[in-house]
Amino acid sequence: MSATLDTLAEPWRHEEDIRKSRFLAQAAPVASPADALAWFATVGDPAATHNCWAYRVGDAYRFNDDGEPGGTAGRPILQAIDGQGCDRVAVVVTRWYGGIKLGAGGLARAYGGSAAECLRLAPRVPLVAMGRLALRCDFGELALVSARLREMEAAIEEETFGSDGVGLVVRAPVDRLDAIASRVVDLTRGRVQPRRLDR
Repeated sequence: MSATLDTLAEPWRHEEDIRKSRFLAQAAPVASPADALAWFATVGDPAATHNCWAYRVGDAYRFNDDGEPGGTAGRPILQAIDGQGCDRVAVVVTRWYGGIKLGAGGLARAYGGSAAECLRLAPRVPLVAMGRLALRCDFGELALVSARLREMEAAIEEETFGSDGVGLVVRAPVDRLDAIASRVVDLTRGRVQPRRLDR
């Protein structure tokens, strides 16, 4: 797999006929395995011969051959997802049987090839690795710190108000966390010391 992974910008479809069988590959961005399974339930065609699928969400993945011989459908779809450098993606390939048997190798090529072509043609966006910072500031500094964080495209995920000030958890791209932390330290003349939560 490549170092930078992509997800899809939007759901995508690709259809092809292979030796009289019709194959429809559909791919979509998903945030979790549960999202993938819910999406499969909505796009599979119950009237089709097979609805074979796979998803990858980080380290979580699953695939299903839906009645095709073991290893000829779901695994090639998963291999297409990985081969195309995708993550947080679900793919279902629906087959309408046309009367000509493809054999195990032919099935694997048809399912994997349809999935790979669908992903290759789909508009994609790079996945940005995100991380978190925790920091604590006085009430008087909150407005200034919050405004600067927003300017640096850091999202405030949590605010916890206590008697001695405010605790913040901030989310931003990993490669910008150190710069954001330094900026907050400079801004508050060292009174606020952000710490990384992902180390």
